Amino acid sequence: MLEFFDDHTLRTVCLGTAGIGAVSGAIGCFAYLRRQSLIGDVVAHSSLLGIMVFFLASYLITGEGSKSLTVLIPGALLAGVASLMLTRWILAQTRLKPDSALGVMLAIFFGSGILLLRWTQRATPNIPGKRGLEDYLFGMAAAMTQSDLWMIGVLGVSSILVMLLMWKEFKLFTFDPVFAQSTGLKVHWIDTLMLLILVVGIVIGIQSVGVVLMIALLVTPASSARQWTGHLGTMVLLASVFGAICGGAGSVLSASFSKVPTGPVIVLVATVLFMVSLTAAPRRGLIARLIKRRKLEKSAQVVAAGGGQ
Repeated sequence: MLEFFDDHTLRTVCLGTAGIGAVSGAIGCFAYLRRQSLIGDVVAHSSLLGIMVFFLASYLITGEGSKSLTVLIPGALLAGVASLMLTRWILAQTRLKPDSALGVMLAIFFGSGILLLRWTQRATPNIPGKRGLEDYLFGMAAAMTQSDLWMIGVLGVSSILVMLLMWKEFKLFTFDPVFAQSTGLKVHWIDTLMLLILVVGIVIGIQSVGVVLMIALLVTPASSARQWTGHLGTMVLLASVFGAICGGAGSVLSASFSKVPTGPVIVLVATVLFMVSLTAAPRRGLIARLIKRRKLEKSAQVVAAGGGQ
């Protein structure tokens, strides 16, 4: 296995996907606890529209479409934020429920992104650089470059720093938003800031995991970590470690087999890790619950037997 790490491309991919997994896992804990998985799904799918708009803009400016993350991630960020802001506006102006409004935004942004993607692929004359754009649907980690790695690192570290600096506020708002507001905290701005770092945590993984599967890397490590602990700090740390393991291991496994896409492999590794956590966690795991139930049944039988005597 060590010979793989002699490959510069594999090292770059492993570092990038591990970093993406670590950031997404940590930030995903707040989305998981606040039950905002659908918001993450909307952001991930909406980012495709931003990717396509900025790709076509780079083509109009330079004569060749750029697939560099330094060009496409800002577009993904803007599209993700725009989808959330429009959702808020719809909720304020109509009687739609939040899940309905989010569903509308997902359909509009993702549908528009798919439309631009298909038009770009079939455009006449051909648009230089368009080959490989469809990989953003399910991920193409092998295309990651050193500059992409640096951008992922800067955005990821910035998001984690914001989370740590606002830890007390985020924690209070996550578990008791009403009390947080009563203490004088500006919950609207805290909610907005949490959503912004959630958007960043999602869009940095669009190249590796893809817009369709990125929600799995956001939520699954957090779900796995929740099985092992009831403490937020420990949960965030475990989810970050789990996400890094899923990203790195998925990249290595993908490189071990030809023609196996990295994104789905990363998601499969995350799923296996979740199943192990769901089964073997010491308190919340299925095995632990089964053992506890049997002990209670035996205790009840002993009590019943003693009462009968």
